[in-house]
Amino acid sequence: MKKVIIVMLILCAAALAFYGIRSYRENAIYNQPGFAHGNGRLEATEVAIASKLSGRLDAVYVKEGDYVKKGDKLAQMQLNVLTAELAQAKAKYSQAVAQKAQSKAQVGVKQSELVAAEATMKQKFSSFDGAKKRFERAKELKKKNAMSIQMYENDETHFLTTQADYTAAAANVQEAKAALQAAEAEVLAAEANIQSAKAQISRVQADIDDSLLVSPLEGRIQYRIAEPGEVLNAGGRVLNLVDLTDVYMTFFLPEGIAGKVKIGAEARIVLDAIPDTPIPATISFVSSVAQFTPKTVETKIERQKLMFRVKAKIAPELLKQYIDYVKTGLPGEAWVKINPDAQWPDFLKLKRERKSEK
Repeated sequence: MKKVIIVMLILCAAALAFYGIRSYRENAIYNQPGFAHGNGRLEATEVAIASKLSGRLDAVYVKEGDYVKKGDKLAQMQLNVLTAELAQAKAKYSQAVAQKAQSKAQVGVKQSELVAAEATMKQKFSSFDGAKKRFERAKELKKKNAMSIQMYENDETHFLTTQADYTAAAANVQEAKAALQAAEAEVLAAEANIQSAKAQISRVQADIDDSLLVSPLEGRIQYRIAEPGEVLNAGGRVLNLVDLTDVYMTFFLPEGIAGKVKIGAEARIVLDAIPDTPIPATISFVSSVAQFTPKTVETKIERQKLMFRVKAKIAPELLKQYIDYVKTGLPGEAWVKINPDAQWPDFLKLKRERKSEK
């Protein structure tokens, strides 16, 4: 019995010693002067690939987990209605072009009619001017009784007739001018119809182009939200895309430490999956609003409960080198250098830094 007790005591002592050594090592690791750290998970910017217009989803060209580049085809909406609208718009355009050509031909006809009317008016004016002068002479001769009444009346009648003819010719000129202006207005209207048809063609073509959903960036398909055959509303989501060139870890620091963190400060991310491979990062964001704020802040202890969100971003150039290995959601720790003169501890040094020391 005594041997059992002795063995148990030895085991307990060993366990306590192991726990003490482990705690000491952890405290030694986490108590790094000039540095601060916090827990978090890798995150990335997510983009929703959605349909611009309502309609039926015709095809999806990618699967979950597929890596896509900018401009790659992702999905296609049905084009039946848009194709019909495009054909209709093109028909209106052809009709407007034909109408413009016809209107231009009418302008030529009206110009010829105006020229003819102006020539006739000049002829009638010449006759009227001669009849007027003759009638003026007839009036003088009549006063002197040097002309018979019959000849005077003939000259008067001829004067009034040529005057009426000239007035009618002048009216025809004005009518021809109005007809020419109307024909020119029809040309302008036809040109406006052409521009309207062009705009409609461009709009429908833009909708057709937007019905092919393409990747706006380089990333990985995270979710397929809709499947072929589903009817989507305008803005309906089809895919969820993760931007693998914008990866970061969000963690929290207490108010006393967060106030010392500078934007652009050096940081290192240590993932649980690869604890021996620190990842270089840069502080890109420090929240200006505290998180976990108590309802009333009265004492120093309560103020220490204030936590601020901090974001450590990995350089896009580095992410592109290891794009096939980038995964979001991995847990880990983010370390940030508060004192610029502090030296990174061994477990946070990069491989190239370790090699340069050897």
